[in-house]
Order: sequence, then C-alpha cells, then structure tokens
Amino acid sequence: MGAESQELLAVILAGEAPIFHPNTGQEIAAGEAIHLSPSARAGLEAPRYCQLCGRRMVVQVRPDGWEATCSRHGVVDSVYLGRR
Repeated sequence: MGAESQELLAVILAGEAPIFHPNTGQEIAAGEAIHLSPSARAGLEAPRYCQLCGRRMVVQVRPDGWEATCSRHGVVDSVYLGRR
C-alpha cells in the first residue's frame, strides 16, 4: 500500500463512519464528546489524522484547498471532496 493507495479516499467518498477523528486523531467511541475548534466544527480545517488508522498525515494547504497524505492509506485532496 502506501501513499499511492486510494483506500482513504474511497472510504471517505463512500461515506463510511471514521474510526479515528480526522481533526484530533482520537478514537471515536459511542457517546464520547470530542471538543473541536470553531473552524474544525464548520468543516474549514484540513484533516490532520487518518480516519482509518489515526496516524498523523502530511498536509499541504494551498490557496485553492488542501492535500492530506497517510503513509499507509493514501492521498485525499479537497478537490475530490468538493471542499475548498
């Protein structure tokens, strides 16, 4: 697998529930509150953690969006998600 994998993008596009929170890296447990900044709650921040494994991702923020790369599950670009 690795950065050339499309597994993370496929999971996000399929709308599957994340295992780890993409902004905090916390494992998502039923009923547990996760405290986010106002911009993260509004969906304006790029994901910093892989929602499949919780690893910190390499994130490149551009004027037109962002690209996040998990070393195990691949690349997600805001262009594919319609977010800018």
